[in-house]
Amino acid sequence: MKIIFAGTPEFAVPALAALIAAGHEIVMVLTQPDRPAGRGMKLKPSPVKVLAEQHKLNVFQPESLKPLEVQEQIAAMNSDVMIVAAYGLIIPTTVLNMPVHGCYNIHASLLPRWRGAAPIHRSILAGDAESGVTIMEVVPALDAGAMVSKGVVPIGAEDTTQSLHDALAQIGAGLMVQAMHDLEVNGALPSTPQDESLVTYAHKLEKAEAAIDWQNSAAEISRQIRAFNPFPVAQTKFKGEVCRIWMATEQSAVEKPTSAIPGEVVSVQGGLLVACGQGVLSITELQAPGGKRMSAQAFIQGHHLKAGELFSE
Repeated sequence: MKIIFAGTPEFAVPALAALIAAGHEIVMVLTQPDRPAGRGMKLKPSPVKVLAEQHKLNVFQPESLKPLEVQEQIAAMNSDVMIVAAYGLIIPTTVLNMPVHGCYNIHASLLPRWRGAAPIHRSILAGDAESGVTIMEVVPALDAGAMVSKGVVPIGAEDTTQSLHDALAQIGAGLMVQAMHDLEVNGALPSTPQDESLVTYAHKLEKAEAAIDWQNSAAEISRQIRAFNPFPVAQTKFKGEVCRIWMATEQSAVEKPTSAIPGEVVSVQGGLLVACGQGVLSITELQAPGGKRMSAQAFIQGHHLKAGELFSE
């Protein structure tokens, strides 16, 4: 199969690697332009570009796919199919129609639930029992194409956006390789339209959502912390300074003391336990201002933390 692959971040890397390993001809790799990154703000290539260059593939990095000269370069590839995985640019209908067999996307949710920009974060925040990947046809409307296949992943009590992201990227890669095999053998991929009555949207994260409200339940705060790991990281105030919380789980075996107020440290023995609006949260990893991520035990010792002290909004 002659494939144009469109992807940018780490999520897309396993899929490109798997398609190369499966023996497909990647005639073009579309990825976003190099962006400034790091303290020196030097231009940094996307993870997809790094892999593509290792395999000496044809990399194309337009700022937009709308200009006619850009579309002409894509059309000249005479591709069988285009595969999209977190590319990040709008793909015009004219470009979607160029490949012989159309365009397919790896979407990190069980569609029609969580269309949009932040499906992994939103699934954890909402307390979903499972997440997954959907291989779907790409159409002009946002994540609205018919579904080809799905892979399901349970969401565990300690799953973060990072751990779920990594699992879904691998599953998506396998599903797409299988889809391309089926397309090559059969000349078409059967698909199922999405049920529009079940659609939910995974809106882009706002930094304001990172602030912890200790009036919420321990279960809700745990989901917030895990959903915002690795970015933008949930935060609270401790002794007037911003403290970032990287990992925490609901401590269902411990009852909240009746006298404890939300945000109050109720124990530092064998862990950092904090009272919430409902229940108790066990914080296992956090970060003081200007400091490194550390275990709760190291934080307790370094800050001489005692029961009765407060985390606040």
